[in-house]
Amino acid sequence: MLPGADGLRLWVVPVGPLRVNCYLVAGSRSPEAVVIDPGDEADAILARAAEAGLQVRAILLTHAHWDHVGAVAEVAEATGAPVLLHAADLPLLEEWSPRPVVPGRLLDQGDEIRVGEVVLSVLHTPGHTPGGLCFRAAGRVFTGDTLFAGSVGRWDFPGGSREELLRSLRDRLLPLPDELLVHPGHGPATTIGAERRDNPFLRGL
Repeated sequence: MLPGADGLRLWVVPVGPLRVNCYLVAGSRSPEAVVIDPGDEADAILARAAEAGLQVRAILLTHAHWDHVGAVAEVAEATGAPVLLHAADLPLLEEWSPRPVVPGRLLDQGDEIRVGEVVLSVLHTPGHTPGGLCFRAAGRVFTGDTLFAGSVGRWDFPGGSREELLRSLRDRLLPLPDELLVHPGHGPATTIGAERRDNPFLRGL
């Protein structure tokens, strides 16, 4: 468990063959939690939630590629939590989820998610997929496959767009504070400031 200055508690569960970072996020006192990108290994995700005494109230998807949605149906059925994503990624969810998933809420730019003490604002960041989302808390942002430490998401998959991805990075993520922690969909955490300074894809934006 990783505590943060914003009062949130964070657990990272790497899952699947591509080691997707599945995140469990809760407040400092409330057991109510969100799960972000349960891509595989539902048993491991649910076990970590149980060990921490968490009550999963929502399942958030940064996007709906296969490696991020493989355990969505199982986690939703086990917890009763609704699945939240952008409407533009519904075709991908239908294509890649091993079992049918009925979303509980569709998200878009500027929406807010409140679960217990967790408050996340929604950033629509298309480019890797049409419905790519990032979720910002007070001291951190969950960027899925939009932004990584030292790199950015691919745009050569169906529905991807280099122009849209660079626009998302420029207009949605680069204006964020340098000290903001970045929790990507794969790999280690970083900060907005470190990526602004060192990420070759962000230079000139």
